[in-house]
Amino acid sequence: MRPHRPVRFAALLLAGLLAGCGASSLPFAQLSGLIVDPQLDEISGLAASHVHPDTLWVHNDGGNAPVLYAIGKRGAVLARFRVAGVVNTDWEDIAAFDLGGRHYLLIADTGDNGGLRHSAQLHVVEEPPTLADATLAPAWSIAFRWPDGPRDCEAVAVDALRGQVLLISKRHRPPELFVLPLQPGRGVQVARKVGALAGIPEPDPAELRDTPRTARIRHQVTAADLAPDGRRLAVLTYSELLVYTRRGDEDWAAAVAHPPAVNTLPWLPQAEALTWAPGGQALYASGEAMPAPLLYLNP
Repeated sequence: MRPHRPVRFAALLLAGLLAGCGASSLPFAQLSGLIVDPQLDEISGLAASHVHPDTLWVHNDGGNAPVLYAIGKRGAVLARFRVAGVVNTDWEDIAAFDLGGRHYLLIADTGDNGGLRHSAQLHVVEEPPTLADATLAPAWSIAFRWPDGPRDCEAVAVDALRGQVLLISKRHRPPELFVLPLQPGRGVQVARKVGALAGIPEPDPAELRDTPRTARIRHQVTAADLAPDGRRLAVLTYSELLVYTRRGDEDWAAAVAHPPAVNTLPWLPQAEALTWAPGGQALYASGEAMPAPLLYLNP
């Protein structure tokens, strides 16, 4: 079968599902594009560029090459950047942020499906000024551990104004919120637990009875991103998009203790990647599939 035919089929199928949108509570959800590059078959992180208009950064899950991919809003790969001196043990998220007049990307090597890692890493690279295949050197890295044993973490966001990295655990119920300093310290840092996320949907009892594995993982947190206004934290599960909003001067521990706005996702295979679009009026989401739908969501 010619390679474009399954891509065309996936596009037609997804467009039909989104047109009906009967299973989604999002008032606006559309297909922005399809990611069909065979090297991008395990997308687990997504961030909107602060340098290049209409450009998104993505990367693959653990075990793949330590490469960042710049893609367009339709899903086409624009450039590939190998990150020098690091390995992709289990890259699970990426966040774009500005600091000191420079534009950075934070790569979260924080996945731990087996609960076996004694430490995890965050790598920060400066966004390249041009989109042409090249190698990037980390501006800094942060090695850290959890305070009370290993965690699987797939959701990371950066609050540059507060100098914090926000990390959300995946498998604990309710999901836990941890923070780390954005700037590197001496030695291995210890993530600080500050709270738990309210309002995460609970498994349906009938689904727990009939399909227990699916029911147990459906509402696990797989990605997060902070809006450009610094006041809204979007959190992705396999089934939902949740948005937490800070009230007044409260910190993120207080903000995630309030019930979020909850939106049911349209069909998205293994939803694991999320970013706010520039301007903060909508989001992009994708997942571990080939081809990978790139959705544009306006909650």
